[in-house]
Amino acid sequence: MPYLLAIFISLMTLTGCQSAYYSAMEQVGYHKRDIMVDRVEDAKESQQDAQEEFSSALEALSALTNYDGGELEKMYNKINAEYEDSEAAAQDVRDRIAAIEDVSAALFEEWQQELDMYSNASLRNKSAAKMRTTKSSYQSMIAAMKRAEKKMDPVLDTLRDNTLYLKHNLNASAIGSLKGEFSDLELDIQNAINEMNSAIAESDKFIAHLNDK
Repeated sequence: MPYLLAIFISLMTLTGCQSAYYSAMEQVGYHKRDIMVDRVEDAKESQQDAQEEFSSALEALSALTNYDGGELEKMYNKINAEYEDSEAAAQDVRDRIAAIEDVSAALFEEWQQELDMYSNASLRNKSAAKMRTTKSSYQSMIAAMKRAEKKMDPVLDTLRDNTLYLKHNLNASAIGSLKGEFSDLELDIQNAINEMNSAIAESDKFIAHLNDK
């Protein structure tokens, strides 16, 4: 990719001018369909990262609830770090979903417009049918991603509450009062992981459909 074009694309991405970004990418043979596939793959990875961060945070809290002596400040710092990492991972998931929604809107709008350019009715009908099934597959995928996104909220809420409570009550009795929260958090994390796994499975189906000639 020419140096100046690479700079231009970077600037367009940073400034959020997506239409100019897509046009620039098409100039180097990288079309919206390719961008869509890459963004779906990125979203899958971000969800896998979030699963790992949630599980790691759960392990840290589990260790704390089994506290039988040690440096409370050190344990708090670890839990706070795990919470911050979980929050960052969740935000990355949200950003990836938004990026998919952006390119999907551009992709389907372009596809619809290009249907009017066909002179061959049979080919136009085939393309229109492919667009309808692609949209249906996309809608199933994005709905699964949105469900997974919502399941992250109770996990983050509980992690935030526990972290704040420990910050202001760093003692053994405070740890005891958090033990009742652990089973609920464990269930919330498992629910979030299950939904993310469903979203990842839908992502695989969508990519397979998109690549099906």
